[in-house]
Amino acid sequence: MSDLAELSALELIDEYRAGTVSPVEVTEAVLARIDAREPVLRALYAADPDAARAAARAAEQRWRAGEPLGPVDGVPLTLKENIATQGTPVPLGTAATELVPAAEDAPAAARLRESGGVLLAKTTMPDYGMLTSGLSSFHPATRNPWDTARTPGGSSAGAAAAAAAGYGPLHVGTDIGGSVRLPAAWCGLVGLKPSFGRVPVFPPYPGRVAGPLTRTVADAALLMEVICRADPRDHLCLPPAELPWRDLDRDPAGLRVGLHLDAGVGLPVEPEIRAAVEDAARRFESAGATVEPVEPFLTREMLDGLDRFWRTRFVVEAGKLPAQRRDRILPYIARWVEGGAGLSGEDVYRGYAQIDAMTVAALAATGDLDVVLSPVCPVSASPFDWASPLNDPERPFEHIAFTVPYNMSGQPSVSVNCGYTSEGQPIGLQLTGRRFDDVGVLRAAAAFERMRPAQRPWPA
Repeated sequence: MSDLAELSALELIDEYRAGTVSPVEVTEAVLARIDAREPVLRALYAADPDAARAAARAAEQRWRAGEPLGPVDGVPLTLKENIATQGTPVPLGTAATELVPAAEDAPAAARLRESGGVLLAKTTMPDYGMLTSGLSSFHPATRNPWDTARTPGGSSAGAAAAAAAGYGPLHVGTDIGGSVRLPAAWCGLVGLKPSFGRVPVFPPYPGRVAGPLTRTVADAALLMEVICRADPRDHLCLPPAELPWRDLDRDPAGLRVGLHLDAGVGLPVEPEIRAAVEDAARRFESAGATVEPVEPFLTREMLDGLDRFWRTRFVVEAGKLPAQRRDRILPYIARWVEGGAGLSGEDVYRGYAQIDAMTVAALAATGDLDVVLSPVCPVSASPFDWASPLNDPERPFEHIAFTVPYNMSGQPSVSVNCGYTSEGQPIGLQLTGRRFDDVGVLRAAAAFERMRPAQRPWPA
């Protein structure tokens, strides 16, 4: 029974179709895994085992009748806390939020329910999703299954910890500066930031996307097939498109690949991480791809400008809160927000303008390439009780220099494990593609899965 918690979503669907395994058996196996690991990992919010069992029983009946609802019918899954599900409050990771039940499902939640997915729980996030950790004023700190003294990353902290620990094969996070890819890197997962607008979100916001955290590229593609379906609530979404999500078996020969090892600003890349990314580039070259360097394109003005704009945004949002609720915000976040107080309109506008500057720079540096390889994060996972790799609210974004440009440019970008540090920590390889070429990025990631060194067993 415990082995069922290790099966991929595609393997489960094959078993359901053959009648050799039922969604009820799988859900019970995953719930047993959660019972064993959750007291330490603290990855979940609003877990509802009874509702999951009821959904699994309904899926079992549909499979017996040969009438599954959709591609993920009966597959256990989680949703990040900020993806609303009807009837469940959305605290946004902070004790400052008033806990009001959500009136309706957000787009990704609605599409997964329509497809018959078995929702186990929501997953944790830090205050307002603004940290690369699972540190929160509302939740206990989430820990990394590979080393529970470390953070899983963030802000999709619980989603990554849940995926690495085997809490079902499918998990949905959100990403506005690296919040899917960073925890995917530190937890040895596949984490896709789709093209901006590919997956409808509500409420929409520039740069924000929802995307998969899974153990395999194929499962990420399966999840995208469901959550990318149209929803009229997102006025920023792309036109609906039927994409060949599962057509991943393409030869990388002939690809024009960029190798980006210096972001231009931020933390220096640790030697072991650099070596693992360089090894990945050599493997692409050996497979027939052409590899060429990508020069640094992010500047201090861009990164600091974005920081100023986001701080000001949260000054405004926090100012709407009653004092007693505002005082509950995580101290690190409160100190970060204070840095935006008193900025002039000109300062804020110049910060906002760096979004366009970052977009132009990213597209100019990468536009002629099929895929760009880089580290996801220049450093390995921090202690679990740190807010960020520097744990300094005055230098909050030094670790996102490889990830955040592609949120601004809207390019699809995915993290795939490419090795381990001498301390046994996973290393994330980021593969970034042309605008709107989500399938192409997944194909390159699938090719790398086939080429990469043997993977270590998942942490047990």
